[in-house]
Amino acid sequence: MKSFEEARELVLDKIVPLGTERVQLLDAVGRVLAEDVTAPWPMPLCDNSAMDGFAVRSADCAPGVTLKVTDYIPAGATSEAAVTAGCAARIMTGAPIPPGADAVVPFEETSEGEGTVTLQKEVKKGAHLRFTGEDVGVGDTVLAAGTVLGPAQISMLASCAAALVPVYRIPRVAILSTGDELVELGTTPARGEILNSNTFAVAAAVRLAGGEPVILGIARDDHESHLSLLSEGLKADLLVTSAGVSAGDRDLVRDTLAELGVEEQFWKVAIRPGQPLAFGMKGTVPVFSLPGNPVSTMITFEEFVRPALLKMMGHTSVKRRTVRGILQEEVRKKAGRTAFIRARVSVEEGRFLARISGDQNTGILRTMVGSNALLILPEEGSLFPAGSEVSLHLLDPSLHLEP
Repeated sequence: MKSFEEARELVLDKIVPLGTERVQLLDAVGRVLAEDVTAPWPMPLCDNSAMDGFAVRSADCAPGVTLKVTDYIPAGATSEAAVTAGCAARIMTGAPIPPGADAVVPFEETSEGEGTVTLQKEVKKGAHLRFTGEDVGVGDTVLAAGTVLGPAQISMLASCAAALVPVYRIPRVAILSTGDELVELGTTPARGEILNSNTFAVAAAVRLAGGEPVILGIARDDHESHLSLLSEGLKADLLVTSAGVSAGDRDLVRDTLAELGVEEQFWKVAIRPGQPLAFGMKGTVPVFSLPGNPVSTMITFEEFVRPALLKMMGHTSVKRRTVRGILQEEVRKKAGRTAFIRARVSVEEGRFLARISGDQNTGILRTMVGSNALLILPEEGSLFPAGSEVSLHLLDPSLHLEP
């Protein structure tokens, strides 16, 4: 079997970003920029006022000086009338600085009279001015390809008049659960039946990662059902199956995928839970066959499928944040496999402190619900005493150490 790191690196080596498309500006939120963006003009476009106040000549100014107000320049207007000696122009934030002025005095530092203004404080040259190109010069690269687009980046794109934005495409992810025991939502399960929760867990994880889930339904335990639904799934950008990947009489997924031309890259990884995980490629379409126990499905998606999805969407940082934390209780495991332990992490006195979140049986969903991190225990170890320093994959991005 491949080790955890070997298997994950093999997956990421096989994955390439999808093609690109141009989308409306707001549709680009959360997407990854596919091309560099350069400024078509300087920002600001001209010298302008950073405050509501009076444009003045600093050489004329001193506390107690009274100036004649000769002009009014609201935002959106311009004036070619020069500010001459002993004069000032009333000006609003963002309005271009008129010729002759080299500073702005805020209203709150003045006393206004009838057509005059008296200064209360010393005025320095350049005060409250925003200068041409001080933010961005014409031709500057303002956003590099690979940037994830949030509010600040969208603002910069809007400032560059980028109504259409080049971004990496969102993957369509086909999701298939397998097994005669599964029933769909809206059905009360009978003895021996199981609600098809895995499909919705995987679809939710795909959506949170930024992909588009395509639910195929349930493949029953016969060749025809598997062949039909897996064929449909291979039309997507990525295919994820759950269950049917072990060595039982009704585990048909691997054989059917091979029949459909999927080249298996590995089967079984030295991890717990999730050992039966398989990964293959059909041309450029990655195929992940996840184990069927709900917790195993979610953890293998988290550690293998999610990074692949993010890379397909152009992300360069695709793995969960890994930190070191302190175990608050003894943990045991069998040597020979990397273990992913559902954990509850808190931050105290500048350290991450970790406790297991309950029963680690892969059928116990409540323990997954109560977890905000995965404790990563290496293959070679078996006993990890309380106080040990361990690796943690943080599932909750809000967890951080106080500065």
